[in-house]
Amino acid sequence: MKFLFAFLLFPLLSVSQSKDEQQILDLLSNQTKAWNQGDFDKFMVGYLKTDSLMFIGKSGITYGYAATLNNYRKSYAGADKMGKLSFDILHLKKLGRKHYLVVGKWSLKRTAGDVGGYYTLTFEKQKKGWVIVADHSS
Repeated sequence: MKFLFAFLLFPLLSVSQSKDEQQILDLLSNQTKAWNQGDFDKFMVGYLKTDSLMFIGKSGITYGYAATLNNYRKSYAGADKMGKLSFDILHLKKLGRKHYLVVGKWSLKRTAGDVGGYYTLTFEKQKKGWVIVADHSS
């Protein structure tokens, strides 16, 4: 009986996981579109909108949504520095019921010179959906 119950429950768990992963991938796709439209505010919709957001970059750790948004605006001011963003997902791993880890590559094609690197994103599921709670980009 336990085997039958587990067998019947497994497809439900798989569907749930796939839905979560699709929501995360959709969020990253929406961020890419927003960036490529030059809209920092829409790009940041995917991030946790509190002071506990953590962004780790070449200059160290930045805490908070507002500080992270300000850093993006300062570092990528103007269309020549923003360029066109693309993400390549290399790894998507469920860490628990409410957390995912995403590892990937980012690249910017731009007139100011192309740049790119790697990122690790920690996603957390909240009442309104999935959000990035930590971003380590290099």
